[in-house]
Amino acid sequence: MGYAEVIEKLRSLPEAKQAEVFDFIEFLANREDGKALAKGDWSNAEFSSFSIDQAMRGMEDDPVTYSLADLKERWQ
Repeated sequence: MGYAEVIEKLRSLPEAKQAEVFDFIEFLANREDGKALAKGDWSNAEFSSFSIDQAMRGMEDDPVTYSLADLKERWQ
């Protein structure tokens, strides 16, 4: 598979899947550069940032199904 074929397949994917491909390419590049952290070498801040990014990926396209009134809390 040539470069042009890869680009054409990438363009045919939905935007969320394109982002996943980009994330995977970054992972491979970091691993090749020796920058990927070995298991157990993650700091709490690094792992927290990574896990939040992964959990929230694709949510920017989700419709908002709540209003400001839903966020108000009542104390009795």
